[in-house]
Amino acid sequence: MQTKNNPKTIQAWAMFDWANSAYNLVITSTIFPAYYTAITKTEANGDKVTFLGHKFVNTALADYVLAAAYMIVVLLLPILTSIADYRGNKKSYMQLFTWIGGLACCGLYFFKLDTLEFGMLCFALAAIGYCSGAVFYNSYLPQIATLDKQDAVSAKGFTYGYVGSVLLQIICFIFVLRPEWFGISDGSFPARLSFLLVGIWWLGFAQIPFYKLPKGVPNSASQRQNVIAGGFKELGHVWHQIQAMPVLKRYLSAFFFYSMGVQTIMLVATGFAAKELKLPAESLIAIILIIQLVAIGGAALMSKLSSIYGNVRVLIGVVMIWIGVCITAYFIQTAVQFYLLAVVVGLVMGGIQSLSRSTYSKFLPQNITDTASYFSFYDVTEKLAIVIGLFTFGFVESLTHSMRNSALVLTVFFIAGLLLLFLLLSTQKRQAETVAVSAQ
Repeated sequence: MQTKNNPKTIQAWAMFDWANSAYNLVITSTIFPAYYTAITKTEANGDKVTFLGHKFVNTALADYVLAAAYMIVVLLLPILTSIADYRGNKKSYMQLFTWIGGLACCGLYFFKLDTLEFGMLCFALAAIGYCSGAVFYNSYLPQIATLDKQDAVSAKGFTYGYVGSVLLQIICFIFVLRPEWFGISDGSFPARLSFLLVGIWWLGFAQIPFYKLPKGVPNSASQRQNVIAGGFKELGHVWHQIQAMPVLKRYLSAFFFYSMGVQTIMLVATGFAAKELKLPAESLIAIILIIQLVAIGGAALMSKLSSIYGNVRVLIGVVMIWIGVCITAYFIQTAVQFYLLAVVVGLVMGGIQSLSRSTYSKFLPQNITDTASYFSFYDVTEKLAIVIGLFTFGFVESLTHSMRNSALVLTVFFIAGLLLLFLLLSTQKRQAETVAVSAQ
């Protein structure tokens, strides 16, 4: 019988973050963006590329492809997660999407300018695999940890992810910066080797949680309709329940808006530094490593602060800092300034990701069995926010030819999220007063 707060289960769960966060660091944040920007900028066409017969700004194309991948996730996951709860097989879906993402990263080994379409396809599939697997991974949190432990367990997962991804990043970093040590003469090989190593790392370490985590229990076994109908029925049931939970519904609204800013910044930071500040690849990798290392402390710090001031108040403070980050990015001019900004980003990045996940988990009804369906709302909300954020960022850059303007526009999303968090505090207060009156 699986019990909550089992140290071995929690450690195995956190190892999934260790496994897949290498994708998030190497593919979305460091080596791939730098490699992609380098190979798609030519003397003949500048920063324009031709994709499926249409011309795009190279970085805008990457934003659009990611946005399309996340939109697919938005459309797909509510069905899959409902079916996973219906049949009790969410671990199987974790495995499926892990293989999709890992093999797609391996496929990026073959990505060069003359294989742009294939490379972008692998880029999109890797994103779909990463995001989709993470939904089922997140849904284990209320299943393996009690309410009072979820902040700490969530932070542990992110910490494992940051440490594991940094270790692999350092290995890739050596190949990229010192190819002569290994007799490598092909300038594109170190980056492409890094993509292959990410896929192997992801698939290899993911076997640990796959072996240890519980399979899940079907919650609709007695129903006779096919799994698709059962999945939609379960999804509708969860949606109806969320409408009757004012705190959870308001939190999701706030999360939606500030995630537009947070996730977009994380995905475009390297491209911003490369295009606006002309920083070389080694500087970009060093900056992202700084962000990851600081984020380890940020996740732990926000977990401790939340136990003192409460999750929502800490989130309010963090979102205020993010607003400052966007405004600062608009005016930044030097590498040193960007390094300092990277430290701040790292601190709030780890904190807001970890705290957002555990806050949502805390607001869920206790003793629910359909955790995957509930977490599909969380992840679909986040992915839809990324779609809008990335599309907005790419569109503003294409329109104004400046990523600085795009960064400034993101403040609008953060301000909206901030206002909704303040409203959430009021909703929590009213609910607490109602409960207190009822108890008298």
